[in-house]
Amino acid sequence: MAILNFPEIFSKEKTDLLLCDYKMTDAIIKHKANLSLNMFSFLQTGSKKVHFADTSVGVNSTQSLLIKSGNCLLTELLDNQDIYYCKLLFFSTKKLSLFLEKNDFPSHAIDFKDSHYFIIENDLFLKSFIASLSTLTNLPNLSIEKVLEAKLDELLHYLLYKYGSSFLEFLHSLVNQKTNINFRLNIENNIDSNLNLEQIAFLCNMSLSTFKRHFKAEFDENPGKWIQSKRLNKAKELLSKGKLKASDIFLDFGYNSLSNFCAAFKKEFGYGPKEMTFFHK
Repeated sequence: MAILNFPEIFSKEKTDLLLCDYKMTDAIIKHKANLSLNMFSFLQTGSKKVHFADTSVGVNSTQSLLIKSGNCLLTELLDNQDIYYCKLLFFSTKKLSLFLEKNDFPSHAIDFKDSHYFIIENDLFLKSFIASLSTLTNLPNLSIEKVLEAKLDELLHYLLYKYGSSFLEFLHSLVNQKTNINFRLNIENNIDSNLNLEQIAFLCNMSLSTFKRHFKAEFDENPGKWIQSKRLNKAKELLSKGKLKASDIFLDFGYNSLSNFCAAFKKEFGYGPKEMTFFHK
């Protein structure tokens, strides 16, 4: 599967600030994406889910999302209008640093926590702001960047007013991005997901072969077998409560069919999901 490079899919020119309309008539599921710039996603129709190395987030058209640059997996679904549409505002860390310095928010002023995203609840101001972006597409190229800088400043000031220290902390995390990856934690956080090895490796910014070497060094086991065993034990725990059936959960644990899940379950435990009641009496 090809990697979507944002914002390069919209413009080949290197830029620190870019506004784009993103429309699709076909859904995408867990598509690999690389963001070279930080990105505001103003969803208009459809729904979006984003997977990161250690977490995931989903939003609909009542929310907007600010995403840190880096690797992620995108799921973007159409709604009943048969279209997915969002406005994307990309900006560089350099632009953000200038904003923070200009407004006396030095990057060392706060003890920030690292995070991949910030969810924004749309209100009347934000709906009006998003609508105003539509008028910018007709501006000449010489004017657009200066206007976009003003719009970005306006947006950041409002979100700082709306969310206070939590948003300021997130902005600092964008400027001071941590490069150390807690490999073990990222793996453990994906036990409950349905991501495959290649997808997890991508989110850890590694090739599949490099990922397997790191995994072997960290866990001293084969990653495929280790993750499958952990997921099957989690599935067994859920099924033992009696509220769910195998047909309810097999997709959640990365199996593309119920029969494959049942076969793997029986191989792991010696009995199938339907036999659990008998074996737990």
